[in-house]
Amino acid sequence: MKKPFFCAALCAMLLIGAAPAALSADGSASSKEILDHVDDLFRGESSYGTFSMRVVTEHYSREMKMEGWSRGKDYSLIRILAPKKEKGTATLKAGKDIWNYLPKIRRVIKVPSSMMGGSWMGSHFTNDDLVKESRMADDYDHEVTFRGDREGVRVIDLTLMPKPLAAVVWGKVVVTVMEKDFMPVGVDYFDEDMIMTRTMAYSDPKRLGGRTLPVRMRIAPTDKPGEYTEILYHEIEFDLDLSEDIFTLRNLQK
Repeated sequence: MKKPFFCAALCAMLLIGAAPAALSADGSASSKEILDHVDDLFRGESSYGTFSMRVVTEHYSREMKMEGWSRGKDYSLIRILAPKKEKGTATLKAGKDIWNYLPKIRRVIKVPSSMMGGSWMGSHFTNDDLVKESRMADDYDHEVTFRGDREGVRVIDLTLMPKPLAAVVWGKVVVTVMEKDFMPVGVDYFDEDMIMTRTMAYSDPKRLGGRTLPVRMRIAPTDKPGEYTEILYHEIEFDLDLSEDIFTLRNLQK
């Protein structure tokens, strides 16, 4: 199966690149410029942040507080701070590889390729989502398909169709942004039969790390009503001087 592009909501610590460029809202911005702006909104040469992740499924509900670091495009570390019974559980990403540390049994486990499609931390994100580095404007043909009022707000819809050789799973993606500042509002994902299978919603814009960001993000599968994973950022710092020693198997176990 081809792989999806990485969802920007998962964790700012996993999204690395240049800071977003300022764009004019006078209609002159191209669809590529808008998509690059959305892709780069959570990016930095390095980063540190804390966030909460709430997971609601048919069978359980759980909430965790985490912290994470990133460096370059290949390295990131996420560690659970709470609840107490899961404190210290951590995930290290290095290139295309992922390791999990389970403090209860004091073991580091590498995630095999056969498990990359499995749930990350019991959420609606997958292990494979963690290692995505592609950009929407590179993997999809794109165009503005709507510009106008929706529920009293001026928005822009961009419809993305996969390029023939792009390694993506989606048959179509629709990205919605605010017209005034290109802040993301939501993303709808469609399968190859053009059936919408999951949605991403962005809300609560606040000033963090010197940027205005939507600090609350929710991903929901359309075939499981009432289920979702929501991420709420508490703090983010970009472009820090982080040591390579942070992103080692030894540090993963600390």
